[in-house]
Amino acid sequence: MNERTIGGDHASRRLIDDYARGDTTLPADTVWALEAHLETCATCRSRLAAAVATEAPDTAALLDTVRAALEPELDAAVRAPARRRRPRWAAAWLTPAMAPWTTMAFAVTLLALLLDALAPPSVLGGASLVSVIAPVLPLCGVAVSWSRALDPAHELTASTARAGLPLLLRRTTAALLVVLPALLLGGLLTGTTTAAQWLLPSLAFTSTALALGSVIGVTRAAVGLVAAWGAVVVLPAWATGHVPVVLDLVLRPDRLPSWGLLLALASGAVIIRRNAYSTL
Repeated sequence: MNERTIGGDHASRRLIDDYARGDTTLPADTVWALEAHLETCATCRSRLAAAVATEAPDTAALLDTVRAALEPELDAAVRAPARRRRPRWAAAWLTPAMAPWTTMAFAVTLLALLLDALAPPSVLGGASLVSVIAPVLPLCGVAVSWSRALDPAHELTASTARAGLPLLLRRTTAALLVVLPALLLGGLLTGTTTAAQWLLPSLAFTSTALALGSVIGVTRAAVGLVAAWGAVVVLPAWATGHVPVVLDLVLRPDRLPSWGLLLALASGAVIIRRNAYSTL
């Protein structure tokens, strides 16, 4: 196969040769796909090593020089104790920065449940605090999970072949798996809200944040949606002591088809603009 493609189980020889030579005409998505494939394919890595020796002799000579200089120091270095290997699924879904932001998202959820139990009913006009903030609460986890300020390995992560939409979806799913069960449990304990009232709106808000994130950044989009919801719903309810008309309109059961349509449109936008996330 002479085309520059990845077909079947392996990349074509021409593609590997062009990549080893540093061909600048290779499309960015092709380079991304090849680098992701090389992570899991030992055969193609072996072909790449052979291609570097023939197609880029200067690079091969430089590697040999560096290897020769480092080998004595590596042999003399004290070996670190072996670490327990994580399962492959854990390496794909969990990151070293995951614990802080999942803890924060869970803490925000528990704080909302605590305030819902302790606050007087008149604070929000008799409305449950959980039902008021539940539609946008998952956005807090999404914003934190994609914040470069809270991820010390952001630059390293962003430069990997698997960065972009796949990584964003994994982190978003992890955030939802932390927040949504806590909200569901809180609604059952308080008896003031049901999953039907906030689950579909929260998923619609999350997908909308991802869609807008392809243009302005995921963290900005999530924070902006939370701020807009707070200004239109939460602050009026707290200031007037009455349930806002907007909240009654958007969370009524007959509005669920509209939320489903928003979820579908936002998900479609994410798919259409999937290549934009690799440059965020």
